[in-house]
Amino acid sequence: MSDLKARFEQAAKDVQGLSERPDNDTLLRLYALYKQGSEGDVTGPKPGFFDFVGTAKYEAWAKLQGTAQDEAMQKYVDLVKKLTA
Repeated sequence: MSDLKARFEQAAKDVQGLSERPDNDTLLRLYALYKQGSEGDVTGPKPGFFDFVGTAKYEAWAKLQGTAQDEAMQKYVDLVKKLTA
């Protein structure tokens, strides 16, 4: 396992233990970076119009289309570090 992958997985664990819940924009950013880092570009159909949370998550992830997985992992690790500092 690469060092980056290990730090990414540790950051995913660390984010679960945050003392304060981040604001919604930050949560969407975390979600999108995690999905891009772990799965790559967004796949599947966009959720229905009335699935507001699902749509927001899908759109946040779709904005990262074309971002390299390693780059997304690094940005995720950096963001989690800021939140846990």
